[in-house]
Amino acid sequence: MTAKLADPPSARAAAPNVDAKRLHGVWCPTLTPVDADLNPDTGRLHEHVAWLLEGGCHGVGLFGTTGEANSFSVAERKAVLESVVAAGVPTDRLMVGTGCCALTDTVALTRHAAELGCRNVLMLPPFYYKGVSDEALHRSYGEVIDRVADPDLVICLYHFPKLSGVPITLGLIERLVASFPDTIGGVKDSSGDPDSLAAFLAAFPDLAIFPGSEVLLLDGLKQGGAGCITATANVHAAAVRRVYGSWTASDGETEDRQAYATAIRETIQTQPMIPMLKNLVAGARGDADWLRVRPPMIELGDAARADVERKLDDLGFVFGG
Repeated sequence: MTAKLADPPSARAAAPNVDAKRLHGVWCPTLTPVDADLNPDTGRLHEHVAWLLEGGCHGVGLFGTTGEANSFSVAERKAVLESVVAAGVPTDRLMVGTGCCALTDTVALTRHAAELGCRNVLMLPPFYYKGVSDEALHRSYGEVIDRVADPDLVICLYHFPKLSGVPITLGLIERLVASFPDTIGGVKDSSGDPDSLAAFLAAFPDLAIFPGSEVLLLDGLKQGGAGCITATANVHAAAVRRVYGSWTASDGETEDRQAYATAIRETIQTQPMIPMLKNLVAGARGDADWLRVRPPMIELGDAARADVERKLDDLGFVFGG
């Protein structure tokens, strides 16, 4: 879905005051391991987050789509974040998913993250009711910002129309930047549409614009993008980081590295992403507990898993990248 404008954009003249440049690079929305009772397994999560940061990620997202966010309660999400911060993960390397259907849930999660020092949040629009106007969404985001009332809060707007059914339009972003220039810092565009990404980048060069897949990483960087926020970094972060590093170093290898990262992504996403990624983690670590997903997700069948693993072997895939 390509981002649409109701009126001509004037956002170029309304640059945010937030330092969006510090939001950059390769970010991984981490998987959320669960125990035998389907509760969040914080021990395995801590190990995985540390591995992602050591393996090339600039930062890690907690409770995004890949983390099965909307399958966990507010209380569970708060407890997990507290455990991750207590484990010593630097708060400036975390981006916390806080967008919910209920206003008060979004406020509670956002305020909690801010109070723990996690100033970067990724915020879905309220997504149950469809066909809501930009005015309605502007009021909704504004209510959250006003109630949290944290001057250090930085919101990355989450555009994922395929799942949310509620797009983040260019017109909405323009209004939010004008109203809250100290708070709106970026956009994650998970539409998968290069035209949508290009529209965001052209209209808002001062925001940190991230495609939601490494497939569009290089295209985005060429147009002034900030990097990417990608699920498959859970299993090949170093390969994605090499695309970013190659681009910034202008070493002449960027296109080949992008082609390899794209091939890996496109192979993995032939199956449901979350159980496939958990299968790869489980296999690489010899840890069957990683296979668990929380309902309504279900585990991947052996034949589907084996088919993807065979194709990945043919590509020379190495876990971790």
